[in-house]
Amino acid sequence: MSTPNTAVRTEAVGSALVITINRPQARNAVDAAVAHGIAAALDELDGNAELSAGVLTGTAGTFSAGMDLKAAARGEAPAVPGRGFAGIAEAETGKPLIAAVEGYALGGGFELALACDLVVAAAGARFALPEVKRGLIAGGGGVIRLPKRIPHHLAMELLLTGRTIDAERAGELGLVNRVVGDGEALPAALELAAEVAANAPLALAAVKEVVRLADGAPDAEAFAAQHARSRALRESADFAEGVRAFAEKRAPQWRGR
Repeated sequence: MSTPNTAVRTEAVGSALVITINRPQARNAVDAAVAHGIAAALDELDGNAELSAGVLTGTAGTFSAGMDLKAAARGEAPAVPGRGFAGIAEAETGKPLIAAVEGYALGGGFELALACDLVVAAAGARFALPEVKRGLIAGGGGVIRLPKRIPHHLAMELLLTGRTIDAERAGELGLVNRVVGDGEALPAALELAAEVAANAPLALAAVKEVVRLADGAPDAEAFAAQHARSRALRESADFAEGVRAFAEKRAPQWRGR
């Protein structure tokens, strides 16, 4: 069931929660209402056992133009304490997130996509971190995440020039999982979400947790974290069900425990 038509709408589609930034008059720029709306949507996603993945998108053919500078000038903070920019940049989400990008993903909009685990982009999508052109840095995760996602010198080129790239180039750089036709980003993201949702929810959460814990950690610490999560998974009812389903040549019935 959809929430009221506010700055951020949510709607369950199958086992995915579609999270839509709904400020078309401002090209879906992030103000305080959007930040808190996304934070609430992530809580909704993680708190509902029937949902397996989230899909973040924007309304009216635009993903997000980034921080709402007019709102910021009025003193609004486009962030949530403990969760960072847009309520997501520093959040630790338990379920996979997929960005469905149409149109512009500029500045903070690009950082929203970088905060997701997977990205589907329409052919007409455009990405940029132009903060240096305004005397700022991409402080919503851009300067931290981009050099981890693509080779150092290519990341620095985008960060230091503020250049805009298209979806094809983003795909070449490995920033986008799939490039689809204009208007097809959300359906394609939902297809990807359904593929993800076919897998064990505990295992999906463990993948995200281990990847997060291993980021920058020494190998010994990373493997220790992985061993602990793997041991817990082997003791889960879902693992037993996965083995039975494989032997019986049927789809598993996951229970998340």
